[in-house]
Amino acid sequence: MSLDDSDRELVVAELGRDPTSAEEALFENLWSEHCAYRSSRPLLSAFESESDDVVIGPGDDAAVVALDDSTYITMGIESHNHPSYVDPYDGAATGVGGIVRDTLSMGAYPIALADSLYFGGFDREHSRYLLEGVVEGIADYGNSIGVPTVTGSTQFHPDYEGNPLVNVACVGLLPAERLITAEAQTPGNKLLLVGNSTGRDGLGGASFASEDLAEDAETEDRPAVQVGDPYTEKLLIEANEELVDGALVESARDLGAAGLGGASSELVAKGGLGADIDLERVHQREPNMNALEILLAESQERMVYEVRPENVDAVAEVAEKYDLGCSVIGDVTDGNYVCEFEGETVVDVPAEFIGDGAPMNDLPSEEPTQPDRDLPDADVREAFEAVVGSPNCASKRWVYRQYDHEVQTRTSVLPGDDSAVLAIRRAELGLAFSSGANPSWTTTAPYDGARAVALENATNLAAKGATPLAAVDCLNGGNPEKPDVYGGFKGIVDGLADMCSALDVPVVGGNVSLYNDSPSGPIPPTPTLAMTGTTAEYDAPPAELSGEGTLLFVGEPTADLGGSEYLAQMGGSDRFPELPGNAPELLSRLREVATADGTLAVHDVSDGGLAVTLAEMVSDDAGASVSLGDADGAETLFSELPGRAVVETTDPDAVFDAFDGVAPVTELGEANDSGTLQLEVDGEGLRYAASEIAALRDVLVRELE
Repeated sequence: MSLDDSDRELVVAELGRDPTSAEEALFENLWSEHCAYRSSRPLLSAFESESDDVVIGPGDDAAVVALDDSTYITMGIESHNHPSYVDPYDGAATGVGGIVRDTLSMGAYPIALADSLYFGGFDREHSRYLLEGVVEGIADYGNSIGVPTVTGSTQFHPDYEGNPLVNVACVGLLPAERLITAEAQTPGNKLLLVGNSTGRDGLGGASFASEDLAEDAETEDRPAVQVGDPYTEKLLIEANEELVDGALVESARDLGAAGLGGASSELVAKGGLGADIDLERVHQREPNMNALEILLAESQERMVYEVRPENVDAVAEVAEKYDLGCSVIGDVTDGNYVCEFEGETVVDVPAEFIGDGAPMNDLPSEEPTQPDRDLPDADVREAFEAVVGSPNCASKRWVYRQYDHEVQTRTSVLPGDDSAVLAIRRAELGLAFSSGANPSWTTTAPYDGARAVALENATNLAAKGATPLAAVDCLNGGNPEKPDVYGGFKGIVDGLADMCSALDVPVVGGNVSLYNDSPSGPIPPTPTLAMTGTTAEYDAPPAELSGEGTLLFVGEPTADLGGSEYLAQMGGSDRFPELPGNAPELLSRLREVATADGTLAVHDVSDGGLAVTLAEMVSDDAGASVSLGDADGAETLFSELPGRAVVETTDPDAVFDAFDGVAPVTELGEANDSGTLQLEVDGEGLRYAASEIAALRDVLVRELE
């Protein structure tokens, strides 16, 4: 890519001269869609990002939220979509590394990761190749640095065939007094580059992420993909701990998009300051690098620190202790952002103009429409087996078993449940963590589907007894210059914002990834949400049955089938279901029930509907006998209206009382010790042993091993 003519005119007008080649490349990267959010920033004001618990909201490397007066967490999320298509292993791995370093920038220690992954149809060989590479990249990097991957999602949809999505979220933990920011503080302080040496990998990565993927992307764009080194990242994590503990740094920023040029200019711009940088001082691993390469390479495992002059030697000693490179590359000033190379000034521009001067796009949009009702005449047994055994509803154990989800010994509710729960012993509470989106929902109805994504994540937390604390989002869309694509993207932004506002969940940060188009077309509008919540306990009711209680279905028993896996498998169409108008109260009551003494198990109803929920609750040790009476079998078994749950309880009257006037409660039957699911529906009896259900749900293992 090159700097657009209209953008170049703005730069010339501001500088009063033609930009140098280094300046032009810097503007082209930092004014790209990936960095400047030119098509999305006008929409993001829809999100509410403040609450009494929010310490630092959107705009820093990561958000900071208080658990109590002395304990904070950080939350961040980012995408590595295009790199993961070109090189699935390194693309996904460096996505993990980048979001972890964003956590370090705030003075926090990374304690948990979530990955939300989206691929083309599982029946396509290329989709399976990408899945295997991405999961291996995440596993190798996360496991090597000792940060557990505790939750996430994996979805398959034909419209991701030419452009998969890899969205990674990270939670960090820090005492309040350790907080630092990515905002330069004082002229006269030194700028230090600490970490890996700089090479030519990842050149133009920000620009690459801001254009549609071409047919030859896997070969032609490979130089734009960074190559990670998790062992250096682990050393950087521990060095950062020592630097922050010793109060040796004033501010910090991760080197991500646009490399040193992006990180250092943004650091000083946020403080309303400037910098003088000598590019020759940057420690390099390749010979004969020029100014532009040093400035824009996206080599991984690097941080830029603002350091008081008297602390420079101490920082260098810590870097040497951990065998990390360390260069004093310049000074914080109260002037322009200036870079020199071989005695020549190659960049001399106002830092704030680089960071905030990009003009916003005013793009046309088309309002999405919902499909008409055209339901299939499907056999209930055939539909049950197709939905329960579909790749979207199948067990994702093949994915998460490759991740170390118990390192650091905080994970008390493991992957595979509605949400993970981490024991935060410092604050004496449990931290629930959920992440994901459903592209079938947002394809059917972008606005209502995104509202459903927010409600679904909040329901995942409520099922574990947790109250939502905050959320971060990764908003993925296609080419925004296409009115129908931009209309769908606007829909997911507004839908996510409206439901989070209704649930009183501040959206404290996020990431936007557009131009996710390929020769096969645009991706579905995909609003990944990562949400945290708190609970007084470290443990939570399991999703699996105990075999000793009554089964109750909380929420509307039937709903429209739009966006469901049932329609994806059996054909047909329908409108998206109408979401409950009292979602906050409904989830409040679900939290109460989840933590009640009589509650034995809780599992939310979402992907695949009640059929998949019941199938997931059965085990070799516990089964259930369920009758759906005269209810419509398809709408009861397969609708995916979120905000609903199945509860196993020894005190059903208490559950009925808890939801009185809030949501209907339907008695489904009894749990038992049969290890079998027995279903009476539409006059037909279905019976599946837990082993048969497991065989249906093991499709990923069967195909990938």
